[in-house]
Amino acid sequence: MTGLRSWLARRLLFGAAQTVAVVLLVFALTEALPGDAAVALAGDQPDPARIAAIRDAMDLDRPAYERLLDWAAGLLHGDLGTSLVSGRPVGSYVSDGFGPTLLLAGLTLLLLVPLGVGLGVLAARHAGRRTDRAISSVALGVYAVPEFALGTLLVTAFALRLGWFPPTAVGYGTDLLAHPATLVLPVLVLLSRPVCSLTRLVRAGMIDALASPYVAQARRYGVSGVRIRYAHALPNAVAPAAQHLARTVDWLLCGVIVVEGLFVIPGLGTVLLNAVAERDMPVVQGLAVVFGLITVVPNTGADLVAHRFAPRAEVTA
Repeated sequence: MTGLRSWLARRLLFGAAQTVAVVLLVFALTEALPGDAAVALAGDQPDPARIAAIRDAMDLDRPAYERLLDWAAGLLHGDLGTSLVSGRPVGSYVSDGFGPTLLLAGLTLLLLVPLGVGLGVLAARHAGRRTDRAISSVALGVYAVPEFALGTLLVTAFALRLGWFPPTAVGYGTDLLAHPATLVLPVLVLLSRPVCSLTRLVRAGMIDALASPYVAQARRYGVSGVRIRYAHALPNAVAPAAQHLARTVDWLLCGVIVVEGLFVIPGLGTVLLNAVAERDMPVVQGLAVVFGLITVVPNTGADLVAHRFAPRAEVTA
């Protein structure tokens, strides 16, 4: 018990250190971006005096370390800052965009598990045969296609030429569940890479499990093939993929930026892209911290779960 508490304390401290590193890195990178909100607000032909006045009014002329300390102090109290362009709290941008982003990620996860596990089991059941080769080849090919390229192909084929789905979510608002057709293509793009990697992991785990001594022993005792596959081999095959699935959660929540930008979905990714275009640094910094925390927290939780079931494994994020 003492060893578990010591490991838990070290892992939580490591997660806290990762969070601090995210905050410092986000601030440093946003400071390095060319231009600022004063230049964006001054217009296409900015007057240097007007830029200076706007910068002074927004406190952008203060030293970077002072702004970092003020921002970090606000983060400790849950204050992500205030938009330089609109004057709204950054938290309101997060709350407005979190719904569509969470919807996309949730639907993707809901489909990912049955599809990835089912295709992996099917490929392992026909290992080395035509079905296995077809599934493995398609999975490898789809995984190699970047999200933006696959999204463009799907929009061209199914939205512009066939007219089956809308090409973007423009005009449908934030209630995307009321217009499910707008979600089909984005979810397909988000599913493409995770389902391929999960299929390959489950396939490899199932093949190893079916070749193990305990499965051979079960066959000698006359246990049916269905029970061997789903009651004995599958749990052991899914175990290596479980932590990969936990890692996929943060990718889904943070990797929707490309998909939301491509399909103009009013989620966190679109908010971040607009903030970068407007040089609205508090919004950029606040969203980057949110994405960073979404990455750190699930990974820390996945390591804790893995340590609980495999305490001898030295698992680190």
